[in-house]
Formats: sequence, structure tokens, C-alpha cells
Amino acid sequence: MTWDQMQELMWPATWETLGMVGIATLATLAVGLPLGLLLVLTDKGGLLQNPAVARVLGVVVNVGRSVPFVILIVALIPFTRWVTGTSLGWQAASVPLAVGAIPFFARLVETAVREVEPGLVEALQAMGASTATIVRKTLLPEALPALIASLTTTVIALIGYSAMAGTVGGGGLGNLAITYGYQRFETGFMGVIVAELVIIVTALQLLGDLTARRLSHRGEQAGPLALLRTATAKPGARDQDPVSSH
Repeated sequence: MTWDQMQELMWPATWETLGMVGIATLATLAVGLPLGLLLVLTDKGGLLQNPAVARVLGVVVNVGRSVPFVILIVALIPFTRWVTGTSLGWQAASVPLAVGAIPFFARLVETAVREVEPGLVEALQAMGASTATIVRKTLLPEALPALIASLTTTVIALIGYSAMAGTVGGGGLGNLAITYGYQRFETGFMGVIVAELVIIVTALQLLGDLTARRLSHRGEQAGPLALLRTATAKPGARDQDPVSSH
């Protein structure tokens, strides 16, 4: 197979892979982030402590993480058809990709949020801040670098999942590797596809690491006390000097 023939096949497959991973990432972020927060908030000592809800959420997440992705694709075929109208193609593959990544990302979110300094949350509670304020002003900003790193890890995992989805008609580079690289014994083509996936993953990892480092540096400059004052300041009171008021 010539290089021109490879390019003709690879560009559409690359966009299919990026498309399914992009859709799955958005769905994972929309569902996995709130789910991860609820795992923390409803746990023992959490702002919304509810042991029953915490146990149910924990079981759901654990079950979702324990199912192998290849089995998950097959098991979700009826649901995928209901959502997209078909079980084949990159659009359909984005459904099991999202379902498989949501519990994975939720656990990473839980870990990131638990690393936030408990003293900040306790101080805000003592000042009467609402749960929504604490989550929005402290938990998410303080955990943001770790959340970006977690999202990067999830996107890279989704790229690996997308290759597996290609083995069952999911389209993308995985399907191309199976159809041409394996079934037609085009080992050179297979190597090119693997190299492209490595480049994509490396670029995403570098971008995620750079973003997380910059956010972490900004957080260190702001400091937890600055975040605490911002979170608890009343309208019109931000310009007041807390020292001169005593």
C-alpha cells in the first residue's frame, strides 16, 4: 500500500476517532463531574452526608468500572440503537465510550476533590456559606489542576477504548487497523496507525500537563486565604480593610 493510499484512508478515520472521543469526553465531563462530587459530598462527614445515597453511588460506579469495555459495547447495543438509531459507526461508538468512561472519571474526580484542604471547607461552613458556594468557590477551584490531570487521563483512556470499538464496527483508526492492518496483512499500515495514535496521545498528555501546571501555579499565587476571603466576602464588603475594622 502506497503512502497516498494510506493518507486517503487515514484522514477520515482520524476525524472519526477524534469525533467519537470528543463527544464521549463532553458526555463524561457533564455526568462524571457531578457524580464524582456527589461521591464526596454524600460520604461520611460530607456537606450532604447521606450514607444510603453514598453506598448506592459507590456500587454503581464500581460496577461500571468493573465491566470490560468490549463486553460493555455488546451489552449496550440496544441502548445505543435507541440513542443513535444504529449500533455501527463512530457516532454509535461514542455511546458506550461515554458510559464506560463516566464511572472511571467520577472516581478520579472524587480523589481530586478529597485532596482539597479540609480546613478551608470547615472555615466556610463556620461562616455560614452554602454548599453550592463551597463547591463553586473552593472545592472546584482548589481541585482544578488535579481535575485537569484526571480529564487528560480519561481522554487518553477513551482513545484506547475507541480503538477497541473499531474492532466491532465502531469506525475510526481502530477499525482501519483491523480491516487493513490485520485482515489484509498490511503490517506497515498498522505501524503507521499505531504511530499516529502515539503522537495524538503524547500531544494530549503534554497539553494536559502544561495546563495543570499553570493552574497549579496560579492557585499557589492566590493562596487559600485569598480564595477563602473571595468565597465569603459580602457584596460591597470586598474593599473593606479587615484589619482597620477591628
